Amino acid sequence: MQIDFDGMDPKEVYHILTQTIIPRPVAWVLSENPDGDYNLAPFSFFTPITSNPPLLMFSVGKKPTDGSFKDTRVNIENNRHFVVHIAHRELAEAMTETSRTLPHGESEMKNVDLELTEFDGSPLPRLKDCRVALACELYEIKEIGAAPQSLIFGKINAIHVADEAVARDDKERLRFDGSAIDPLGRLGGSEYVTFGEILKVPRPA
Repeated sequence: MQIDFDGMDPKEVYHILTQTIIPRPVAWVLSENPDGDYNLAPFSFFTPITSNPPLLMFSVGKKPTDGSFKDTRVNIENNRHFVVHIAHRELAEAMTETSRTLPHGESEMKNVDLELTEFDGSPLPRLKDCRVALACELYEIKEIGAAPQSLIFGKINAIHVADEAVARDDKERLRFDGSAIDPLGRLGGSEYVTFGEILKVPRPA
C-alpha cells in the first residue's frame, strides 16, 4: 500500500505515523505545578539528540479541550527543571492513566499509586519505581508546524539507573542491561511493546 500525505487531515497523518514509526520510547515527564505538587505525563515523540551537551527532545501538543498549552510545557517554561522517566511493563497502566487531560494545575499523582523519592542532582524528585530517570533543565523551546507543536529541548544533568540493571564490561565501562530495565515502547492506538528476543549484531570495524 502506498500512502500519500498531500491533502490528508493532520489527525489521519498522526494516526498513520504512530503506527509505522515504531516502537517509540516514552518520556514520562514530571514537572512542578504552580501550587508545588507535580504534573506527570507521557510523551512518545521523544529522543536523545546530542551528547555534547547531553540533550534530549520531546514534542508536546496542545490540550484537545481548548487548544491551550499543556501543563508540562507551562511548568517547564516557568520552572525550567523536569525529570524524564523510562517506565517498565508493570507501570504501563499507571503511565497511561497519567495521559488523562486534567484542569490546569491538577496533579495526576492523586490518581495513581506511585511513590516519589529524592533525586540527587535534581531539585525535583523522581518516581521511586522507575528504573531509569533523567534529571533535566530547560535548554530551549521551539514551536513548529501549523498547530504548533512545542519541541522541548532539555539538558540532562544526571541519570539514575537501578542498580540491578548496571554492570561493567571487561574494559570497566558502564553497561546497562536492557532486559533488566524492561522499557515500554509505544505502538499505535492503545498498544505498547515490551522486550522479547534481543539481537546482538556487531557493528563493522
